[in-house]
Amino acid sequence: MDKPDPTRNDTTRTKKESLSKEERQKQLEFQKEAVVHLNSLYNYALHLTMNPSDAEDLVQETYLKAYRFFNSFERGTNCKAWLFKILKNNYINRFRKNSKEPGKVDYDLIKDFYHSIKDVQNDTSEAESDYFHSLLHEEVHQALHSLPEEFREVIQLCDIDGFTYEEIANMVESPIGTVRSRLYRGRKLLREQLEGYAKKYGFNTDKDH
Repeated sequence: MDKPDPTRNDTTRTKKESLSKEERQKQLEFQKEAVVHLNSLYNYALHLTMNPSDAEDLVQETYLKAYRFFNSFERGTNCKAWLFKILKNNYINRFRKNSKEPGKVDYDLIKDFYHSIKDVQNDTSEAESDYFHSLLHEEVHQALHSLPEEFREVIQLCDIDGFTYEEIANMVESPIGTVRSRLYRGRKLLREQLEGYAKKYGFNTDKDH
């Protein structure tokens, strides 16, 4: 299924000559600053909704709202973080009240996660982390999404999307100390589950191996 076109708006005039100079400049700047983050926004939306169609709708809605309020965006700040916060607020308003069944597993997202995840311990060996990359069973999807939302969210934002603690704290509206605590606890819970799945499928997780 194709990803949404964030610049499409049926109510917008299509003739370039009918647009003011300021509006044309706004469109060009929006393309440069915001549209480049389409893939990241879609992956985050899919992570939240677990449904491709809902994710597309959420991204489209986010871009339309972002364009409408683009004049309020502070130039020079992190546009990606600004977009993610809009998307998260839209998700809360639109989806949280309506529990939905999980959609198809996005194994690309999960694979990206295992290439990005930071081990709870500082002395992680390369051999130890290799087994994570080999685990793409349904159980891995369940492990990721079985985490409490507050843990799953900060892991997504930090380990997959690469936001700083300060940016995450702003997006989830929590102190940096709380973000750090959630990351530590979430990674530890996920690691424990993955070690169980690794043993189930015959992967050696011993550090001395």
